[in-house]
Amino acid sequence: MSAAGPAFVIDPFVPAYLVPANRARLADKVTAALEGLRRCRACPRCCEVNRTDNQTGVCGTGRHAIVASAGPHYGEEACLVGRHGSGTIFFSMCNLRCVFCQNWDISQQGAGRVMTARQIAALALDLQAAGCHNINFVTPEHVVPQTVEAIAEAVEMGLRIPIVYNTSAYDSVESLRLLEGLVDIYMPDFKFWSPGNCRKYLGARLYSAYAREAIAEMHRQVGVLKIGPDGIARRGLLVRHLVVPGLLGDSAEIFHWLAREISPDTFVNIMGQYHPDNQVGRTVRTARSNTVRYPELNRRPTVEEIRAAYAAAREAGLWRFDEPCP
Repeated sequence: MSAAGPAFVIDPFVPAYLVPANRARLADKVTAALEGLRRCRACPRCCEVNRTDNQTGVCGTGRHAIVASAGPHYGEEACLVGRHGSGTIFFSMCNLRCVFCQNWDISQQGAGRVMTARQIAALALDLQAAGCHNINFVTPEHVVPQTVEAIAEAVEMGLRIPIVYNTSAYDSVESLRLLEGLVDIYMPDFKFWSPGNCRKYLGARLYSAYAREAIAEMHRQVGVLKIGPDGIARRGLLVRHLVVPGLLGDSAEIFHWLAREISPDTFVNIMGQYHPDNQVGRTVRTARSNTVRYPELNRRPTVEEIRAAYAAAREAGLWRFDEPCP
């Protein structure tokens, strides 16, 4: 990390949803969120199905969210994990179709079980009791109404730790505005820049445009990432970017946009753990030949590519990231 160091905040910290003005609006937010399910536009897919009747669109999720797992997680960023872990609640299904998804059994096949808002709130309270530093909702883009409903239930049950919104960034601004005053830390993964790559690898040609709108809204709400004296994040924006082999041009565009349009103080996690999965490298057999799908992605990024990504971030003017030893 740069010698300038992280932005520290002075404790005591109060989660956004406990601020009296925000808490007073909780019931209205739940009403608006659930009303939106009647003609769903929770994400950029805008399927407009009636999810209150359990109709489903692209995400395959009806009235209630599907939860794949919940528990303390130690594989997230250090500023979220601390000593006792980030309290992750993984939602099943997704509004993207990433060909390389490493959790495809959850995101596409719906592993898990349907849970009501109160059941999800109970999970959050259990994670708080276990000592987790935050509640980390993972892949919530398509279940924002259910997430708002669960947060409201959890607050009444005694929740008092920060909320993390851990997303692919394929979010609607309308949904994000429902979350204003509820979410403390936004953690979007800005995947690709060019519409061609977004269409080919994510199944969403306009992903980048929606991600830019979403990340700008997230930053408007919470600002740059602020970290407590104990090293634990309290509030702000943390952007992830997965380095994908051969696509460093997209990485550079994303870093320049973040530095120019959001803030050079944006905290960025440049991730090097990409590996071929899901459809990548799968052999398709035909009568005449065998074809490997997405051969250009059928490898891990090289050390040189990872270094080049960090160099691109520095060149763009970003400085808040942990760079591995050379």
